[in-house]
Amino acid sequence: MTTQAPTTDDFYRHLQTELQGIRDAGLFKNERIITSPQGAMVKTKDGREVLNLCANNYLGLSAHPQVLEAAHEALRTHGYGLSSVRFICGTQDIHKTLEQRIARFLGTEDTILYAAAFDANGGLFEPLLGEQDAIISDELNHASIIDGIRLCKAKRYRYKHNDMADLERQLTEARGAGARHVMVFTDGVFSMDGTIAQLDKMREITDRFGALLAIDECHASGFMGKTGRGTHEHRGVFGKIDIITGTLGKALGGASGGFTTGRKEVIELLRQRSRPYLFSNTVAPSIVGASIAVLDLLEASTALRDKLEANTAYFREAIQQAGFQIKPGTHPIVPVMLFDAVKAQQLSARLLELGVYAVGFFYPVVPKEQARVRVQISAVHEREHLERAVAAFAQAGRELGLVA
Repeated sequence: MTTQAPTTDDFYRHLQTELQGIRDAGLFKNERIITSPQGAMVKTKDGREVLNLCANNYLGLSAHPQVLEAAHEALRTHGYGLSSVRFICGTQDIHKTLEQRIARFLGTEDTILYAAAFDANGGLFEPLLGEQDAIISDELNHASIIDGIRLCKAKRYRYKHNDMADLERQLTEARGAGARHVMVFTDGVFSMDGTIAQLDKMREITDRFGALLAIDECHASGFMGKTGRGTHEHRGVFGKIDIITGTLGKALGGASGGFTTGRKEVIELLRQRSRPYLFSNTVAPSIVGASIAVLDLLEASTALRDKLEANTAYFREAIQQAGFQIKPGTHPIVPVMLFDAVKAQQLSARLLELGVYAVGFFYPVVPKEQARVRVQISAVHEREHLERAVAAFAQAGRELGLVA
């Protein structure tokens, strides 16, 4: 009896089955196309203008005139791209300037730029830690952190989300197993819940165990803390974090690019051995020039982060008064909890019909039975935008039987 050999058609049929399964489960993610710059309002492909509640444009800088002008100027003076990695011929003066400015802004010694924040985390752990070492990670850390840790040979430990007692247990176990170096890594702010890491308590705990403390600041740099320096400023441990990774693609302009900043020895070793840095093209000059302008704005005034803080406080109170349950906190990430994936999709779809763009999240992006519509507030929103958003949530919620 002969068995027919597998063919490439079998592979594609397998993919079709997988995709159909995602659709049948109500979990298929469709991309909604916009045709305008980011702002309080955005235009969709069908020509409608809708209220934007789902961008990481926390400070409204994605289309800020001063940022755009700086991008144009860098394009004029330094070109469109470098066609090179950094250590060959891809380092310009402005790259070094931006690295120094980020270090100054975040209270560290030196910075290394990456093509993306995902690469910053992907290229962090393997060069610094080996088989004799240990990494202890919050169980809800971002996918880029998880993937970066997978590339490293250090022993892995996880502690329950934001649970300081369990963090101590994991540190005790790691030290008991004879770990040479131990790094605790957490998101400064967790992107799905808006939870702010307890860095003050974590610093005290890690100091007792002689462990490094490292954080991802993608949803914090630019607006957390009284002067926008980040979660470490917010928690009173500015200048006391060993390693910080972050992005230029959210509050700090919103284009792309990431960074790692910390002690000079850390950054120098990453320049020598971090694979995403060594084998990826340089961050484009226009992004670098614009990012320097962003830091100019943020160091000159706290007006944008102050407005964001006020907007967030208003929306959090108003959406609860409208009958919705949200995750508690003070961060501009406001998860409106529906718990059921289909309900989250239905609410998101009805909101869009009402002119409000807010996306539903569900498994595997968030745990099962924790589906939500995630709202992200921006400094570019005015009070009338937020009032309109709450009214649309209330109407859609009543129509779908989600609120009274």
